[in-house]
Amino acid sequence: MVFLVIIPLIPAALGNFFLPMMVGAKDVAFPRLNLASYYIFIAGATIALCALFFRGADTGWTFYTPYSIRTSTTVILVVMGAFVAGFSSILTGLNFIVTIHKLRAPGLSWTRLPLFLWALYATSIIQVLATPVLAITLILLICERVFKIGIFDPALGGDAVLFQHFFWFYSHPAVYIMILPAMGVISEVIPVFSRKPIFGYKAIAYASFGIALIAFIVWGHHLFVSGQSELANFVFSLMTMFVAVPTGIKVFSWVGTMYKGSIRFNVPMLYALGFLELFTIGGLTGVFLATLAVDVHLTDTYFVIAHFHYVMVGGTIMGFLAGLHYWFPKMSGRMYPEKPALGAFIALIIGFNLTFFPQFILGAQGMPRRYWSYLPEFTLLNQLSTVGSWFLAVGFVWMALYLWNAMKNGPIASANPWEANTLEWQTPSPPPHENFHETPVVTTWPYEYRSPKTDRAPAQV
Repeated sequence: MVFLVIIPLIPAALGNFFLPMMVGAKDVAFPRLNLASYYIFIAGATIALCALFFRGADTGWTFYTPYSIRTSTTVILVVMGAFVAGFSSILTGLNFIVTIHKLRAPGLSWTRLPLFLWALYATSIIQVLATPVLAITLILLICERVFKIGIFDPALGGDAVLFQHFFWFYSHPAVYIMILPAMGVISEVIPVFSRKPIFGYKAIAYASFGIALIAFIVWGHHLFVSGQSELANFVFSLMTMFVAVPTGIKVFSWVGTMYKGSIRFNVPMLYALGFLELFTIGGLTGVFLATLAVDVHLTDTYFVIAHFHYVMVGGTIMGFLAGLHYWFPKMSGRMYPEKPALGAFIALIIGFNLTFFPQFILGAQGMPRRYWSYLPEFTLLNQLSTVGSWFLAVGFVWMALYLWNAMKNGPIASANPWEANTLEWQTPSPPPHENFHETPVVTTWPYEYRSPKTDRAPAQV
């Protein structure tokens, strides 16, 4: 779910489709490299899933040593799958960076870039810089299992905490690889359905880079109880709380955009509002985990599970669903039905909160994570979580059904059903193979474009 779904989800699915259109290009800078990254991803996923047909892997996605070195399960296959899939992230990040730098349409300056592209750009920088660290770490883990060299296993003269430092140096920035693209989607959806320009455009753009920068210097908050020094704990605690500044800037700007706007509660906007609610809860509970005295009690409890899912699922998945419903007419050329979509949204919101909010209480009461059994006093809240998961399942299945039906039988979508003003909405729905018949020229902010041949801008929609 982490390496094969949440990390590549928005950049691979929505980014590959819309980044070239939003910069006014026919394709990404290196199309064949882009296709190679897809094949590499499929290869990595296949290798990892092969473990299911052998003895599986019981280490969790963190592969913590020394257990991951000593267990008899097929850890090597899963680790190798993550290692191979990481190259897909690196190649995609390089492709996106070059595309945004070199293929922007005439007139599309940096201060006119859609905020979704700013988010993808910051995400790509993290992918290129952080993913090699994970790749090296995973290769060292495989070498230690195969050749019995002492790197991470104390029995062989290694240091288990060293693995945690290496792993989280990538994996905490990976949290922002997951969430920054979702923030970019929200920055596109909220202005369109508030009928207002985005409030604080430059602040949101720069905040994306602020989050990307801070992401590299907060990994130590995962090691508060690992025995690192009090000074290191203090520094990492302070820097972790500091990440709330650029994040708060984004949330403030989104709320400011909606203020006195003519808000339309279409389904993409509902998912954007769901993102704000769930991600804010996830972010605020992160402050508890960044506080040393509280974290000692909450480490490895269900409080961490709930926090992680409110940020990753409530943030990334809600952002993806907002983008999916926002751009579905452009991708498919069809409109989906609003009422069934509203029903699925309600089921997902109820199901998500019912599934994960009780886990905050369970964690505060001391229920540990990664245990298959629990004490009787935790039964009721776990049962509520189970019922919530049923709502989630119904919501996702219902969504799949109406979107599949809409692709075949939905009403024909116009070129710009939401009356948006970025470049992807200036093409037919679905777009032609080359995205634009002629290279668009951006002349004003918000975006308009004109044909170079006629030198005449169309009326603003």
